[in-house]
Amino acid sequence: MTETFVHPYIPNTAPAVMAEMLAAVGAASVEDFYADVPAGLRLQRPLDVPAPLPAEQDLARHVRGILAQNRTTDERLSFLGAGTYNHYVPAVVDEVIRRSEFLTAYAGEPYEDHGRFQALFEYQSLMAELLAMDVVNVPTYDGYQAAATGLAMAGRMTGRPRVLVVSDVLPEKESKVRDYTRADLVIEHVATVDGVADVSALADRLGYDVAAVWVETPSFTGAVEARLREISDLAHAVRAVVVVGTDPVGYGVLTPPALHGADIVTGDIQSLGLHQWFGGAHAGFIAVHDDPRFVMEMPSRLFGLESTDVPGEYGFGDVAYDRTSFAHREDGKEWVGTAAALWGIAAGVHLSLMGPQGMAELGELLLARTAYAQQRLAAIPGVALGDGALHLREFTVRFDAARASGIVTALRADGIEPGVVVDEHTLLVCVTDATSAADIDRLAAAIAAALDTMPIDNTKEQVA
Repeated sequence: MTETFVHPYIPNTAPAVMAEMLAAVGAASVEDFYADVPAGLRLQRPLDVPAPLPAEQDLARHVRGILAQNRTTDERLSFLGAGTYNHYVPAVVDEVIRRSEFLTAYAGEPYEDHGRFQALFEYQSLMAELLAMDVVNVPTYDGYQAAATGLAMAGRMTGRPRVLVVSDVLPEKESKVRDYTRADLVIEHVATVDGVADVSALADRLGYDVAAVWVETPSFTGAVEARLREISDLAHAVRAVVVVGTDPVGYGVLTPPALHGADIVTGDIQSLGLHQWFGGAHAGFIAVHDDPRFVMEMPSRLFGLESTDVPGEYGFGDVAYDRTSFAHREDGKEWVGTAAALWGIAAGVHLSLMGPQGMAELGELLLARTAYAQQRLAAIPGVALGDGALHLREFTVRFDAARASGIVTALRADGIEPGVVVDEHTLLVCVTDATSAADIDRLAAAIAAALDTMPIDNTKEQVA
């Protein structure tokens, strides 16, 4: 397909129509619309697509062939994490969200969609209890957007431009957050020490121009922040907002950030009853205290009990709807788009099934499995842990004389995905409740065997 192709049913492919549209918006070419996309991210070539297929069954066969190249974590032993996790999903979660009243509805209206509204109200309530917060939003796109929105809220509330991030952040997440907030905020790193925040360095960098202190716990490397109360006290002393990005899966056993002074808690609910699904079903949450200053800055929908046109009658509906972009449209503080409502219902079902005791047992299991995996891998000659912090579910290991990519290649041949390459000599390893002790033993044995047969890489020593 070339740029001169004129589609019989798409008018703007006709050169004259395209020229008229470009003139109307003052653009010289279609390329002008992508000026903000860095050149390195552009394809710079035509799409590699097949010639037009004559029949629907031919297209179906072609797509099946593409999908057949995928390998799931049911087929391979996986220690992949970095934002999408292989937790066990109870069958009843899938059964509930496949029901037509949940699966096929879009957003719904109060007069016709009480079931969906109530289900999401229950999800919000369960999340609020888990996080020790008062107000939780209807899920938005993903945890990346939730973090960006939390920081944007802090910027609007304080009118300040700086954000200090004191944790190691998943690179893809930080990229999204920076892109989302770059018009109003400048994000500055305070380097971590032994995997967690350098509180002394933070104190030196804080000032009355700081809008927020951004903490990720667990961090990109799975490190749990142990000094969040001190961080919060320092931030609050200069009237900055503490924004915590987290994963709710551990709060059956860990103390929620809100109890250590966090003002806004954000994250992703993929770990709560959502499958990996070749990239994951993702949805973001934003949690705040019952404080109008924070609640009225939340751009996403909140469901709760609302009055109706009938005096004394109440039903489930939007709370403070007028603060949202749905009400204000182009005059809204922030546009949030479609809520990931189905995934909120899934997470609500999962939390209902687990209950406080189940979430506590899950958290204990994750901590124990993580510690066991760290112990087994650190015992291998030539392998060391990335830091000494407490870790939940993920941790890094460093190879003294081997490339991390070489380890990955060697273990893939044995049906094992050992983790995500962080840098030349560092691997991010993830274990979940779906990872058994025998799985961890197999990983350790495979890494040890690979190191015995791999040529020594002296790059690390040469650089040092």
